[in-house]
Amino acid sequence: MVEMTATDAKNRFGQLLEMAQAEPVAIQKNGRDVAYVVSVEQFNALREQAAAPRVRPAIERLMARSIERRRSLYEALAK
Repeated sequence: MVEMTATDAKNRFGQLLEMAQAEPVAIQKNGRDVAYVVSVEQFNALREQAAAPRVRPAIERLMARSIERRRSLYEALAK
């Protein structure tokens, strides 16, 4: 991952955008990371990954089947 100071990022913004197309760029201020610049493709991939279900599909199917079989029990417990 490429690192760049906040001052360099400001002064070389066009270059920063070009670099971000190849790989994420860490922006540092006072020696610590404060931001990352990523390409649109990388950002969309991260969004899709975050929106994906966290539970494996097989487990989701098992849960749905359990709810179907024990619906009356769950409804009684919910009252």
